[in-house]
Amino acid sequence: MGNFTDRTLALAGIYQACRLVQQVARHGGAEPEALERMLNTLFITDPSDALSVYGNLHNLREGLELVAQQLQKSPDAELTRYLINILHLERKLRRKPDLLRAIGEGIERARGQMEHYPLPHANLIASLAETYTSTISTLTPRIIVSGEQGHLANPGNAGTVRALLLAAMRSAVLWSQCGGRRWQILLQRGRFVEEAGRLLRDLETGP
Repeated sequence: MGNFTDRTLALAGIYQACRLVQQVARHGGAEPEALERMLNTLFITDPSDALSVYGNLHNLREGLELVAQQLQKSPDAELTRYLINILHLERKLRRKPDLLRAIGEGIERARGQMEHYPLPHANLIASLAETYTSTISTLTPRIIVSGEQGHLANPGNAGTVRALLLAAMRSAVLWSQCGGRRWQILLQRGRFVEEAGRLLRDLETGP
């Protein structure tokens, strides 16, 4: 892994997870299938390539569309803030082997629960949310999620947001593994837009 296509896919994964965070925070929920697809990336721990983390291009359609939108004229400032914060925390996380180990253990615990609670079951989401709280949430600056206070105060929604932020971090780790760096988003944005467009065209013309 490490070519420009892989980095584009990983960037799309971060954006897609952040979009789901927005939906839960603003509207109190998201499509169960969309949640399942994104949270499932947490359990793909030994991928053969970047795309296998997400299953197929169809599962990343919205993320690829967001890459094209966010890196052109009128980006969503909130999504941009989430992206920057997540990439910053991923760099810090790389220097914390104890937290990386704890995240791995938390994901394995959740994997064991999947025998009884398939994604996106509330119990499984709560387990992933706890892993986020005890690891990534201890790093600074903490990610501040904007939305309707009534939705964010709901424990189920708060847990879903944390689980999705953990999934966003999983894509950020993939981004780093593929050679992604924050400066590339600024200096190579046109190339990311072009590659996202090409992948979306492939999706439309594929079998």
